[in-house]
Amino acid sequence: MAVASLLVPGGQLPAQAHARVREVQQGLQERDPSNLTELRKEAERSAKELEDATKALEKRRADIAASEKTLKSKLTALQSLENRLSVMRQPVSQMAELLYQQPLLAGGIIPFVSGSADEKTLRALMDANQIVSVRQRAVEQTSALYQEAERLAAEAQELRAGNLLAEAQLAAEVDTLRQRSDKIVKSLTAALVKLGIKIDKVGRAALGCNPLKAANADHYPNGLIPQSMLCPLQQKGHSLRADATIAFVSLNEAYRRRFGKPMCVTDAYRSLAEQQSVYYRRPGFAAVPGRSNHGLGLAVDLCGGVERSGSAEFVWMEKNSKRYGWFHPSWAYSSPFEPWHWEYDPKIDTLL
Repeated sequence: MAVASLLVPGGQLPAQAHARVREVQQGLQERDPSNLTELRKEAERSAKELEDATKALEKRRADIAASEKTLKSKLTALQSLENRLSVMRQPVSQMAELLYQQPLLAGGIIPFVSGSADEKTLRALMDANQIVSVRQRAVEQTSALYQEAERLAAEAQELRAGNLLAEAQLAAEVDTLRQRSDKIVKSLTAALVKLGIKIDKVGRAALGCNPLKAANADHYPNGLIPQSMLCPLQQKGHSLRADATIAFVSLNEAYRRRFGKPMCVTDAYRSLAEQQSVYYRRPGFAAVPGRSNHGLGLAVDLCGGVERSGSAEFVWMEKNSKRYGWFHPSWAYSSPFEPWHWEYDPKIDTLL
């Protein structure tokens, strides 16, 4: 359930949304850590929701920016309108003053009524009529401009209120998704610790085990991924990318239930220097340095029986590893023959 869809006007979450978040959090805390696959899937769903929400929020920010641009334009038009009104007020005032000073007003309308009005009086009357007519048009235009000013002011206020509401909703969405994501990752980390993943005292490895950060490892060259971006395996001294580790731990637990022992690992992530060392020590049995999946934190070399093609352990891995996103690459069956080499594919894992 996307949290964004649960928001009500004002950016507040309804009661059912809070209940859903509490339900997820409580479920994660009470979940059996041995069922790591389900927990991992919950983390992946959270990542997908977070990704979708982020895209929606970016679009909303763009909409807000466009709205702010429109608001600025309207406020500029409003200011221009005020200037026009100010200019129009001056001749109206002057016309009223001129009409007051006309001789017609000083002598009254008696000469005109009695028929004794001279040319000067008639001209004054015509001028007065003209002034009144012009003044009336000016008043009408001023009234129309005032109405337009009121409309623009109302639109500007509505835009501002809409932007404030959108910002409030945005903040609520981000905060809720972040809290939910943090809870899931903490529960996942706690489950990994219970299953033997060693996390140092300051929790530095917790970042490397965060599945939401797994894609960050792609930003580094092959073999140059910082240790802080890797998640340790249960097998001491070995680590992988976060999503690969989580999937491998799930696979390892299934393997342990079947054979009564954890999987044996001889190699996992290899730095560029380690790739060069292996390449020169075992020519023909290692990828060119900088091109190995070991350098991406997505491959392991196994022992304990898996390294022997046709063994019970190898056959079990062939039948079950893909359920956890792991597989034996086709080239490893013959070119060169490496039954011990297994790789993780996030694309396979997302289809499960």
